[in-house]
Amino acid sequence: MTVLITVWGASPGVGKSTLCAGLSRRLADMGLRVDHFREEEILTRPQFASVVEEFETTGTVASATLIASTARFVDAVVANGDDVVVADALMPFVPTLLAMGHGEAAIDAFMTDLTEVLARVHPVMVFLDGDAGAALSRAVTREGEQWLDWFIGKLAAYEVTPPVADLASAVTYLRRERAVTLDAVRRKGWGLVMIDRADERPPDEVLQATQRALGRLGLLPTSPLEPSA
Repeated sequence: MTVLITVWGASPGVGKSTLCAGLSRRLADMGLRVDHFREEEILTRPQFASVVEEFETTGTVASATLIASTARFVDAVVANGDDVVVADALMPFVPTLLAMGHGEAAIDAFMTDLTEVLARVHPVMVFLDGDAGAALSRAVTREGEQWLDWFIGKLAAYEVTPPVADLASAVTYLRRERAVTLDAVRRKGWGLVMIDRADERPPDEVLQATQRALGRLGLLPTSPLEPSA
């Protein structure tokens, strides 16, 4: 059985990429065949070439394009014989749909199609929860003040609701993005692992909590492994 573990969080800076890297290493140490899909790889994976081309040409991406690209991705995963895919901020594309101005009814319809396409890879979401404002501050510490200006500018340019113009409105929007994403996943019956206070906990603790929770879902052993050398 192939399992897709898609990792999202309450905000940039909450630790998604760190968790994906650590989880991928541990799964590989267990002898599993792991595909670590890094966030930036949507720009280079051939299955998503049409998504990138459409966005660069029109500034938007149609729902049908996302579904078709995901179907090609699933075909590739199954053909490769991967045991686990650890995807950093990829499916279920809810933030992308919100940015393109889609309402919750359209997102629900999209999720119905997406869930059907992903059935062969048994999707489960790991959601790193926490305070969006605190997580953004962590991202600024890591990336610099110019990153925050870029992030706010990116959200301001999209058709998000509520609109974003500054840090406070960005935090308000991220709270809505969180609510819509979690509701969409729950309504379609995906596996869901919530890691509370991820912005306050050290990475090793977040990793162990994630592994234990995945174990309770029957996807991984429940006892945490020792860090790899």
